[in-house]
Amino acid sequence: MEKLKEFQEKTGYTFRAEGLLRQALTHSSYANEHNQKRNSDNERLEFLGDAVLEIITSEYLFNHYPDKPEGELTKLRASLVCEQTLAFCTRDLQLGDYLYLGKGEDQTGGRKRKSVLSDALEAVIGAIFLDGGFANAKEFVLKYILNDIEHKQLFYDSKTILQELVQAKNLGELSYVVVAESGPDHNKHYIVDACINREPCGRGEGHTKKSAEQEAAYQAILKANDGRASL
Repeated sequence: MEKLKEFQEKTGYTFRAEGLLRQALTHSSYANEHNQKRNSDNERLEFLGDAVLEIITSEYLFNHYPDKPEGELTKLRASLVCEQTLAFCTRDLQLGDYLYLGKGEDQTGGRKRKSVLSDALEAVIGAIFLDGGFANAKEFVLKYILNDIEHKQLFYDSKTILQELVQAKNLGELSYVVVAESGPDHNKHYIVDACINREPCGRGEGHTKKSAEQEAAYQAILKANDGRASL
């Protein structure tokens, strides 16, 4: 229970029904391993949270970007609620540390797996919605997901943005090089460098080459923006 208390202190939201939070943080592997009753994991809450997140995000974008047409709003919303961006959002909360995972899932890197993290974040949103209503769920989403939208969009579009920067400045060839690869086939871990003319400019990690490349491109852009690298 100390884990649940600490998480609530971190988020700033205190549950009236703490069992909802426990369920939101419970992965199916843990529920199965401990022979918990049906629907005691976070999958149903994730379903609800996904819908709540979409309406909150849609309302926010509609109000804050009055000049954007429907197509651009749809693309922006997709970039904010996709699996990779939601997993990125969980870093500030260190959400992975609070999950209840089965031993196998835990040992194979479940606490850092993007699908597990994004699903859990949506489940937390669903739990807050049930426990405290729409206003509290909205406050949570604004604080942890719809903050710093420009950076979130940058992360989502990082490979495209980096490619455009390299081409615009005639810098040469952009490539991605796998520096290290480990783990069994079902749970690979990749370390990838983004390189310009074979010179590393950003490094990323992930369970797929694509996610590692995206992180590498994002880090390269951040370094350039901070003046630590020239693009």
